[in-house]
Amino acid sequence: MATTTTSRIPEIVQRFEREILAEWTQLQGAAMGSRRDRARDDELMEQPRKFLRFFLMGMQGAGVSPDLRNPAWGEAREFLADLSRSRAMQGFTPSETASFVFSLKQPLFTRLRQELGRDPELLADEIWTATLLLDQLGLYTSEAFQKAREEVIRRQEKEMVELSTPVVELWDGILALPVIGTLDSARSQVVMENLLQKIVETKSSFAIIDITGVPTVDTLVAQHLLKTISAARLMGAECIISGIRPQIAQTIVHLGVELQGVVTKSTLADAFAIALARRSLTVTPVNHADGPPSR
Repeated sequence: MATTTTSRIPEIVQRFEREILAEWTQLQGAAMGSRRDRARDDELMEQPRKFLRFFLMGMQGAGVSPDLRNPAWGEAREFLADLSRSRAMQGFTPSETASFVFSLKQPLFTRLRQELGRDPELLADEIWTATLLLDQLGLYTSEAFQKAREEVIRRQEKEMVELSTPVVELWDGILALPVIGTLDSARSQVVMENLLQKIVETKSSFAIIDITGVPTVDTLVAQHLLKTISAARLMGAECIISGIRPQIAQTIVHLGVELQGVVTKSTLADAFAIALARRSLTVTPVNHADGPPSR
């Protein structure tokens, strides 16, 4: 096979742009199948048009070289990264996203055979050039999709952690932070940030950290709790730990974890009562024996 430094692909693409776009758009719609409703009609028309323009710019600037690091492919790379990010958000799969590029082969090869069929060697060269370029662009699209998908997953995980560690204002100046599940380093940082922010917002002087929903307490979990308590104290709030079950108490003693100066209670209600008492507040029952209170 002969080696060429120039290509007739840009010329042929420009000449048959309308036909290539029409066939390519139809192939994309068919490839999407049940996902078709996730992409707007204007996107299906505009995205191929834009990419084809960037594809021509890349070939005209970089020639037949499939090295996408060439600055001439910068616009194409940026476009494919944006496309991958958008489709990752829309719920497309990696193969469905990469097919945006790979489906261009069929209409492009059809036009190449139509124009270069009388010169088999040149036709083979051009098809090989187009294959290398589109394969590289398709692989780049898959990599960009994977990175975008990982970003989506990390953001969703962060949002789930934030939702699973709400800070509740039980009373004026008294906060409660129910912790459910494992308390690892990443989550403990979110717990601390949420608690400190709420302390500042509400000017609270007491914070109850309830660990009833924490399955086990090891040295690492205890360290996270102590760091959170120390940070809250620096903000002027006293912490009370509730949800200390017998098994957890034994574990804390066995690990030699020092909780000096930290009030601990078995239930959230007991901890709440302590916080109320330290604020010189009491809860008394209302006697409704004589009927509901008058309005």
